[in-house]
Order: sequence, then structure tokens, then C-alpha cells
Amino acid sequence: MHQTESWGSYMQPRTSLGDPLERIARLASENAVVIFSISSCCMCHAIKRLFCGMGVNPTVYELDEDPRGKEMERALMRLLGGSSAVPVVFIGGKLVGAMDRVMASHINGSLVPLLKEAGALWL
Repeated sequence: MHQTESWGSYMQPRTSLGDPLERIARLASENAVVIFSISSCCMCHAIKRLFCGMGVNPTVYELDEDPRGKEMERALMRLLGGSSAVPVVFIGGKLVGAMDRVMASHINGSLVPLLKEAGALWL
């Protein structure tokens, strides 16, 4: 499920030179829901299934398939304060967080309004 467009077509991830945090911010702001993932990560798979099950089509960046993925992974770890780097979810260009934050938002009912506000969900 590697995609860089919300329409589901496959596109090579664009690479830019510069700060990995800037690249993350740019990629995160280009689509309503963006997940930074690693293709073999079970938690990443679970978070992708959660969004797809809700009718959301997230844009997924598989860091293990990106030539600069390791440095982006390190930048995400710094952004999250040293916890596991993936999965990391951005909604509407804003950091939601890792699996624990996304699940807490889902359970407390704040995830759906975030998705609606970002234009990712119309229910």
C-alpha cells in the first residue's frame, strides 16, 4: 500500500536535499491524511487498516522503500521525543502522533472530527 497521491496511483517519492524535518513537514501537508510507515511493521499495518476501515484513503510513505528513509525515521523519532518512529500520522498537515495517540483519539471520539475537518472523511 505504497502511495504518494490520495488517488491511489503509484508515484516515486520525491526526494529533496535538505533537512529531513522540512521534507516530512512538506510531505505531511500535501494530503489530508499522511502516514509514515515501514512496510514490515505490524503496528503500521494496523493503523493503515484502521483508516481504510473508516473509509479514509491515507497517503502512505514507506520509509524502508525511500533512499532517505533512515534519516526521516531518525527525524520522526526526534519529533516524537525518542519513542518508536513509526507509524506516525499527520492529519490536515498537523502531527497527531504515533499509534498510541491515534488510538486514544479514536477511542475518545476526537479522530473523526479531525478527519472531517481535514476533508478526509465526509460522514
